[in-house]
Amino acid sequence: MSPTRRLSADNRDSGILPLNFYTMDYKNMKFKIANGCDRGLCRHSCGRQDKQLNTYDWLADIPGNNLTTDLVEVQFKNTRKGYFHNVNGLDLKKGDIVAVEASPGHDIGVVTLTGSLVKLQIKKANLRSQDEIKRIYRIAKEVDMEKYREAKAREHDTMIQSRKIAKDLGLQMKIGDVEYQGDGNKAIFYYIADERVDFRQLIKVLAETFHVRIEMKQIGARQEAGRIGGTGPCGRELCCATWMKNFVSVSTNSARIQDISLNPQKLAGMCAKLKCCLNYEADDYLEASRKLPSREIVLHTVDKDYYHFKADILTGMVTYSTEKNAAVDLETIDIQRIQEIIEMNKRGEKPASLLNDGQKKEEHKPKDLLAGADISRFDKNKNRKKRPNTEASEGNARRGNNNNRRRNNQNRRPRTGRKDNQERQADN
Repeated sequence: MSPTRRLSADNRDSGILPLNFYTMDYKNMKFKIANGCDRGLCRHSCGRQDKQLNTYDWLADIPGNNLTTDLVEVQFKNTRKGYFHNVNGLDLKKGDIVAVEASPGHDIGVVTLTGSLVKLQIKKANLRSQDEIKRIYRIAKEVDMEKYREAKAREHDTMIQSRKIAKDLGLQMKIGDVEYQGDGNKAIFYYIADERVDFRQLIKVLAETFHVRIEMKQIGARQEAGRIGGTGPCGRELCCATWMKNFVSVSTNSARIQDISLNPQKLAGMCAKLKCCLNYEADDYLEASRKLPSREIVLHTVDKDYYHFKADILTGMVTYSTEKNAAVDLETIDIQRIQEIIEMNKRGEKPASLLNDGQKKEEHKPKDLLAGADISRFDKNKNRKKRPNTEASEGNARRGNNNNRRRNNQNRRPRTGRKDNQERQADN
């Protein structure tokens, strides 16, 4: 709105604004991406925010939830989380930056969960000893944040330099990431290795080079993909980067249970391993497949023998073919009908067909999307555009007809003149 526009006394009193007051200055408008509570994703919701493995706190709006326990979940860089005691009774909420106890010194993290749900998270993390749970010092001050930013600024250069050192030492390993502690006294090196690596000499060289305490953590390909992040073939963000904490081994048996084609390119995820989502529905498919008859059973009818071709496990529909390894005369029936035919074959009886009561198979014709549509519907606009041309052609045709008439009249006139001359000569 124009800031220099002034309202008259009459307009102010009446509450009516002039029309010019509502004009928008689109050239000077500045747009920004809305985040946080402005778009419905507050710190108590399931929004991703800027952290991985964000936990949905569905007890956040319950009064007294934070008073049930002093345990607090704190997240650090990427997927590393820790659990701490709020011994000082701080009023902590999801999203607060706190300084926590570390060995040695202190670390800076973000509160991701409070209240009774923290106890369930501790059970998942298998923290049985209370000694493993440390305490929260305070809410981070500006001095703590300055040291934290200085330490984080060194991480990328440290990672590049450490990779060169590992290569010079001839170690078969890849340093994927480096994480500095909040006070800068300790650095965690995350590495990937297919075989066991003796990195004792590497730790000595790294300590002498960077003058910090060194800690080595080995991670797998799945953890590495979770740390990097990305979008899966399903179009959603990777599960390992959003909510998965524990990685269960995945085998090709899960794909066989679900009748998925054993194509390594389709079964592999971003980490080049089998997709974790293959295990999501494997149990349901396994339970549903137990209700299906054996694939080796042959159904006998009066005319033909039918062999198992394919099955829709969840719906309980099985397709049979008259050939073992080819799709010939396919018939799809449900489990109940299959059991009836098996019982009839055991008694030596053969039904007329696989369908109930010998009814014929319904032919499913493909739907014609253009059925009943006007084929010339796209030509109407073209005809409208060409109207001036048609009018011009009609005018030219009219002109041509007029010219022809004139020529005919001219040709007729001399004939009439000859007749007049002949009449005059006869009179004389």
